[in-house]
Amino acid sequence: MSTTLHSDYDSKTVQELVHLFNNGQLNLNPGFQRQSVWSERDRKKLIETVFQNYPIPSIFLYKQNTDGRLTYDVIDGKQRLESMFMFQGLSRFRGQRFFVKFPLEEAEGTTQWDWARVRRKGHEHRFMGYKIQTVEVSGEFSDIVDLFVRINSTGKRLTGAEKRHAKYYHSEFLKKAARLAEAKQWFFEDNHVLSKGQISRMKHVELVCELVASIHSLGPINKKKALDSLIAGHTVDQRSLKRCMREFVRVLNLVRRVFPALKTTRFTKVSDFYSLFMLIWEMDRAGCILTDRRRNEQAQRLLTWLSDGVGIVRDQVKKAEGAKPDQRLFADYLLTVQGDTDSLPTRKRRADILRQLLGGLFERKDEKRGFTLEQRRLIWHSDEKRKCKRCRLPLSWSNFTVDHVKPHSRGGRTVLNNAALMCRACNSRKGNR
Repeated sequence: MSTTLHSDYDSKTVQELVHLFNNGQLNLNPGFQRQSVWSERDRKKLIETVFQNYPIPSIFLYKQNTDGRLTYDVIDGKQRLESMFMFQGLSRFRGQRFFVKFPLEEAEGTTQWDWARVRRKGHEHRFMGYKIQTVEVSGEFSDIVDLFVRINSTGKRLTGAEKRHAKYYHSEFLKKAARLAEAKQWFFEDNHVLSKGQISRMKHVELVCELVASIHSLGPINKKKALDSLIAGHTVDQRSLKRCMREFVRVLNLVRRVFPALKTTRFTKVSDFYSLFMLIWEMDRAGCILTDRRRNEQAQRLLTWLSDGVGIVRDQVKKAEGAKPDQRLFADYLLTVQGDTDSLPTRKRRADILRQLLGGLFERKDEKRGFTLEQRRLIWHSDEKRKCKRCRLPLSWSNFTVDHVKPHSRGGRTVLNNAALMCRACNSRKGNR
């Protein structure tokens, strides 16, 4: 396979790199880069390594001519450079300074060193004069991205989401999914679906992409194949994408409302959460709802019952005891979360179990949304006072509305005994309450 890459090997001092950064010629965050995943401990270890004059790995830079000006995108070494710039407190990293505790002067022993103390004690040259081997790479952009993925396949390896971000960061699907994932990050954290560490590795973006892709595909998907095709923009138009994202937000809100104690169950695990989300989406799409308080409480109890039962059977299996005859449902579900949890057949089997458990609690919405003219006449003539049920203002034939006492979106029927006269303003304010 041919490549257009050309590499020049050289070295640069920390001072030269700082100058490039301050001058706007060193871009730490090109579109294909991933988020920072180093801990403060990692950063402190690097600074100690620099002061001890030990070598560190090469930094790979994508060299470009930008309007006659030489610029560099960081391919590999972003977090090493970030750590050095943070330690110095450069303008973009103010508030992220840190100190390092190690023996820099024999007479003082192990001491805490920040950048101000380093300069005050006359050790600035040891840091700014430190040389780092650089590899300046030029060539076709697609080859640069491929190089980025190859380099980052070792060490803290790229997650699937990070690889897709590198390859398709220009994708409108990925950009919108990333914005949506950031907006709903609090939900994933609060419900323990994803940890902060997983979110820093873009797992929330991957999950949102997968759920939106499943909505677009009208059901569970083969994760990698379908995601790559959608993110690359080959199979979805902008109108469909907006619709799918609206449905995602709606269903996430339903999950939140129906299962307020989700974090106490095993359905915080991504594979389980995916199946629960898709069941709620499937029911919502079919016009079935779960908004009655008592039914919601029953759904939460059943989900907890299933979660606890699967946990008990798992412990029994570990002890080589096996499942009992009355634990067949738990054992069947356990099989779907072992091994290849995200294959299409496994996902379908897991969905069948959840549908069997929770499906009977859903109510089908009345297909008829609005009251007919004949129903409106009957309701008007059956109320002698003809006043708004909320504000009590008198109504006329030309300005009254008919309200669903139990809202249609919550299962209310479009029938006479679920109707009340109301002025337009009160009906609008009431919404689905």
